[in-house]
Amino acid sequence: MKPVCVRLNKTGTVLVRATAPEQIVRLEGNWYFDPEVVNKEFLRTTDRLYTCPYKGTCNWIDFEDEALYIPDVAWVYPETFPDYKHIAGWYGFYPSTNYYVTRECEN
Repeated sequence: MKPVCVRLNKTGTVLVRATAPEQIVRLEGNWYFDPEVVNKEFLRTTDRLYTCPYKGTCNWIDFEDEALYIPDVAWVYPETFPDYKHIAGWYGFYPSTNYYVTRECEN
């Protein structure tokens, strides 16, 4: 497997670099990553919540560094309903947004 990265379009900052299949779950078109492969340096878990009727309640995660702020760049379900335990605590990302893209790493 080639590594999968989440990289900001504007700055090139890598938010995620997953190198093994067990570090990634594809679910409902989105990517979920083991927290061990997520670069949390500029990610802030917020008090803003979203409740999914299937998975449970998640917290939105913002990106913030000295030059850039992106709200709701990712999400995390601290706990899930029983059928989704495999993503509890994992970071969810869309395949792509105006701010980032999820794909094979270029290097």
